[in-house]
Amino acid sequence: MLKLEKKQIKIVSILIAVIFIGSVVAIALTQTGNIASAASSSSVGVIDYQQALAAHPDVQNLQGQMETVINDIKKEFDEKSAGMNDQEKADYYRQCQERIAQRQQELVEPIRQSVDTAIKKVADKKGIAVVIDKMAVVYGGQEITADVIAELGKK
Repeated sequence: MLKLEKKQIKIVSILIAVIFIGSVVAIALTQTGNIASAASSSSVGVIDYQQALAAHPDVQNLQGQMETVINDIKKEFDEKSAGMNDQEKADYYRQCQERIAQRQQELVEPIRQSVDTAIKKVADKKGIAVVIDKMAVVYGGQEITADVIAELGKK
């Protein structure tokens, strides 16, 4: 009688394991189908964000402004650091670098916002739900870089 119970326990355990494995396989298959259908409907856009930024009409102006900022801060550094020791010069140099980085961020932010707005407009026109940077994509997605650059040119 004891052997019969052990045999029944083994059978029930095997049945539970088979049901569990079958349900995991079924879930995996349904999820794979959802991903494939999402990719086939091209609801994912791909953009070369750096190329779109570089193509922005205000980038040339930004480069000129950054050169002016760098030259002004360099001139200020040369004037003020003349009487400083090495440690003071290093600290002041670090402060100047931080000011340059902050000014660059202030100048680039409106361009980034403009590019993001153009991306949203193009995505909305094409019915794209998600836009991913091209560097993160291995395969698939609808390329929209040229459309975004064209949208930036309209402004």
